[in-house]
Amino acid sequence: MMEPIVKARGLVKRFGTVTALNGADFDLYPGEVLAVIGDNGAGKSSLIKCFAGAHSADDGSMWVNGEEVTFASTHSARDHGIETVFQTLAVSPALDIASNMFLGRELRKKGFMGTVLRQLDKKGMRLQAAEQLKSLGISTLQDITQAVETLSGGQRQAVAVARAAAFGSQVIILDEPTAALGVRESGKVLDLIKDLKNRGLTVVLISHNMPQVYEVADRIHVQRLGKRAAVVTPKSASMNDAVGIMTGAIDVPESEQQLSPV
Repeated sequence: MMEPIVKARGLVKRFGTVTALNGADFDLYPGEVLAVIGDNGAGKSSLIKCFAGAHSADDGSMWVNGEEVTFASTHSARDHGIETVFQTLAVSPALDIASNMFLGRELRKKGFMGTVLRQLDKKGMRLQAAEQLKSLGISTLQDITQAVETLSGGQRQAVAVARAAAFGSQVIILDEPTAALGVRESGKVLDLIKDLKNRGLTVVLISHNMPQVYEVADRIHVQRLGKRAAVVTPKSASMNDAVGIMTGAIDVPESEQQLSPV
C-alpha cells in the first residue's frame, strides 16, 4: 500500500466563533494531482493553508513523508519541500520576472562581493530563471528582465507557478490558479499542471471550475462543513455526483469517504 506524502488527521481551525476546520482528514499521494473542491466556507483554503504554513491548526496532526510536523510559517513548509501559489500570487509588480522568481531567496555573488558587500548575483538569477521557464515550456515570457506589472494575468500566474516549481522539491499547492483568467490563459495553466506532474512533482489544485478539475485531477477531495466528505476520481464519480456530495445532496458513508490511488 502506497503511503501518503502528506497526511492529516482531525485538523481543527477556529477563527473566533467560526470553525473553519472541524476534524478534517487529508491524504496526498506521491506524483498525483489532487483537486480540492467544496462550497464557499467548506474550509478548502483553511485546510491547504495549514500545509502551506500560513495557518497553524488548533488541534489535529499533520505528517510529511511519515514525519509528524508543525508549521509555524511558510518557510517551515518550504523547508519540507512544500511550495504554495496563493490566489493573490504574492508577486512584486515593480520587479522583473527573475527577481520575482527568487523573491526572498536571492542569490548573492561569490566571494568578497557577495559575503561582505552583499551584492546580488543578478546574472545568475536571470540565467536560472530563464532555464526554469524553458524547462516548463513557458514560451510567453521572452524577456526575463521585463517588469511583472507589464504582464497579463496568465503570464503573472506562469511566473508564480514557475517560482513554485523551481523550489518545490515535493509538493506544489495551487489556490484557484485560473480564477481570474480567460479561457486561453487558463488552458496554459492547466498545461503547466500536467507538466509538473510529468516532472514527478505532486500537485494540489484548489478550484471551483469542475471541468478543469476533471481534466487534470487524478483524485478529487470533496470538502464539506470543515471536513472531508469524500474522495472520488473522475472515473468513479460524475461531475453531478461530485457536486451532490459537495452540497450534501448525496451522503457518503464514512467507510467509503477515502479512496486511495490504485
